[in-house]
Amino acid sequence: MATSKPIISSSFSYETLEEKLDIKPQGARLHIGLPKETAFNENRVALIPEAVSVLVNNGHEVIVETKAGDGSKYTDKDFSEAGARIVSDKSAVFKAPILIKSAPVLDEDLPHLQMNQTIISPIHISVLKKNFIEKMMEKRITAIGFENLKDDSGTYPIVRSMSEIAGSAVMLIAGQYLGSPNNGKGVLLGGISGIPPTKVIIIGAGVVGEFATRTALALGASVKVFDNNVYRLKRLQNNLGVRVWTSVIEPKILAKQLKTCEVAVGALSNENGRSPIVVTEEMVMAMRSGSVIIDVSIDRGGCFETSEITTHEHPTFEKHGVIHYCVPNIPSGFARTASHAISNVLMPLLLDASSTGGFDEMVWHNFNMRNGVYLYKGYLTNFYISQRFDLKFTDLNLLIASRR
Repeated sequence: MATSKPIISSSFSYETLEEKLDIKPQGARLHIGLPKETAFNENRVALIPEAVSVLVNNGHEVIVETKAGDGSKYTDKDFSEAGARIVSDKSAVFKAPILIKSAPVLDEDLPHLQMNQTIISPIHISVLKKNFIEKMMEKRITAIGFENLKDDSGTYPIVRSMSEIAGSAVMLIAGQYLGSPNNGKGVLLGGISGIPPTKVIIIGAGVVGEFATRTALALGASVKVFDNNVYRLKRLQNNLGVRVWTSVIEPKILAKQLKTCEVAVGALSNENGRSPIVVTEEMVMAMRSGSVIIDVSIDRGGCFETSEITTHEHPTFEKHGVIHYCVPNIPSGFARTASHAISNVLMPLLLDASSTGGFDEMVWHNFNMRNGVYLYKGYLTNFYISQRFDLKFTDLNLLIASRR
């Protein structure tokens, strides 16, 4: 009996199909508000007139509160000539759909916030309040912490810029307070022929420590760097191209070096909490009279046991014969340079948001942007903040996926 072969029918073809690409929407026109900062010791402005000019020339509207640039020595005329609209009413600035700030949102800002607004500002988690987050959640705000924004290399460009400024500035500050008019030792920071160089101790080998080391070496000082992360010590030496004296933080070695130094810089950081105290009061008591301590870590509590917060108006105090400089937000003391650095990051970000079709679209397309978002349309998307204040956490990636 003959058997017939089964006939297999095929309803598909092997022709190449076109790939469906995610088409970005056309550019959006942005309406940006730039308020005057009233936070204590905040002199920076988030967009400088040159950046405003670029945005206006690209078809965007920028509204600036009068005297917003005074702390950085930018006048209303500078912003007006750049194409911004100057207003004296703060509430008018806060009505802009996109708000750009160089300081965190304050109590006095909360009543002015608008529904569905986008805010780009620092977070400052250490001083964040639960009611801030709850009010912003109620108003369905999208909030972006600019210190958490990443670039294509995976680094944090604004944090790095501010750290570079702080690191370079500390040596200039130290040189000022070592002088006789400020009751210092009366020594020149650096060295000249025939005289031993000034001895500088830097605790922390991050970006602040690296730039403090660069500046101290350029002035001719003798520098010794401490850090408990050996990788950071190696990276610092590689970046400098110089075999600087380095050590892990061993209390006896650190105490011995502090006894004979003229300048001690604290540049240790802790991402989610207080900076560790590595210099005890006994170590400070053993330091030379007239020497200078600059605690850059004071933003997170300080790494010297004797540190107490000071201000730009009254920057120092003396304890155990040692001059202490413990001003938080050192970059604000060099506000024009700091403003320029922040603006260099935010202006291209705004242009990208526009070309992508707005911030909602940009969050969808730009993975680095997502790292800075801690509120998305009223949903809390930062896990650390949700844990700290016992608030509901929502995964940002799920929110974005659900809109498609």
